[in-house]
Amino acid sequence: QAQVVESGGGLVQAGGSLRLSCAASGILFRITTMGWYRQAPGKQRELVAALTSGVRTNYADSVKGRFTISRDNAKNTVYLQMNSLKPEDTAVYYCNVLTVNGREYWGQGTQVTVSS
Repeated sequence: QAQVVESGGGLVQAGGSLRLSCAASGILFRITTMGWYRQAPGKQRELVAALTSGVRTNYADSVKGRFTISRDNAKNTVYLQMNSLKPEDTAVYYCNVLTVNGREYWGQGTQVTVSS
């Protein structure tokens, strides 16, 4: 059974750092893209960062230079290092996994709260 499990969220002061992790398991087809989305209260879910084929990255303009996405292919795990956090980064962060046959999987989400 496919599972996508996030961890690493929490409460941090503005200017601080957090590292999110997402582990995918039980997915039969090759994973092409792993990424992070976020959804703040009253807002639509938005792409934060994605990593395709282990090399091509895509970041939201609002996080460029502050967030870094990386992946451990052997563990099917993707990380999001978040530095210089701002209150506007407060949201539920979701891990997203895409496979070569077009299947999509989502994690349950992890809360990130940045206090001012």
